[in-house]
Amino acid sequence: MFEKVLIATDFSKHAKKVIECIGEMPGLKEVLLLNVISRDPLARVWDPVSEIKDIEKKLEEEKNAIKSPGVTVNVKAVSVLEGEVASAINKVAMEENVSLVAMGARGRSLIMSTLLGSSSRNVLRFGRTHLLIMRYKTLDDNTMEKYCARVFARILFPTDLSQTSEVALSFLKSLKGIGEIVLLNVVSKGETDEEIEANVALAKERIEEIAQNLKMSGMQVSSKVVVGQPTEVIRSEAEKEDVSLIAISSQGASAIKKGRIGSTAYDVANSASRPVLILRQEKMAAY
Repeated sequence: MFEKVLIATDFSKHAKKVIECIGEMPGLKEVLLLNVISRDPLARVWDPVSEIKDIEKKLEEEKNAIKSPGVTVNVKAVSVLEGEVASAINKVAMEENVSLVAMGARGRSLIMSTLLGSSSRNVLRFGRTHLLIMRYKTLDDNTMEKYCARVFARILFPTDLSQTSEVALSFLKSLKGIGEIVLLNVVSKGETDEEIEANVALAKERIEEIAQNLKMSGMQVSSKVVVGQPTEVIRSEAEKEDVSLIAISSQGASAIKKGRIGSTAYDVANSASRPVLILRQEKMAAY
């Protein structure tokens, strides 16, 4: 359950939308609004104390975007050298023991980009806390509003049927407000048509078993197996299924043990057009 959430904001329109969205998250009890002030190393004159006070005043104004009753909102501003924003976000997340970090996919400098901004990308790569990346095409359509209303309404959960995915799914189903889970397995291996067909048949059998177990616990679940390149299939299926969120384990069966995020999770989070929830293995191990 995500009771304490850190929201990283740069005061952009996208960041303000994230604040509004997270305020509606089921089970939320506490929010920490964080702004990281990036100092130009070439600047001759800089008053960090004064700037932090000014930023904290702006953060106090941002608190008004969270209207959910019973949610405590605190603010924090820290200053770092240019290029250390992501490190600061990860550090505060650990110090404050938050259960989730939430941020926009991009800030002011990458409004038209489909890829993550550098801060979001580095929090994704090096963070140790569950991460929710909110992304949307424009602020002028109803897409974001639909996601905000119930971010857990329809979740695509890609699984490689490994133990790490099983742990992530077990954690996911404990969250409040989940409407439906779409289980997806992507078959990407097979030297011959016969081998691919055999892999598909095995995957269908295993994923259906998982789906049935979830249904027995009262959840609304569907499942599918698709042949292709994992990242491309996940992005495509997210659009076809019109999901509100892609939830994925930070590591799969093929991830390097020392790595904090596997290549598929990284690529999906970096390029998907839907919100992405990265479930960190080390956090779930404690769960």
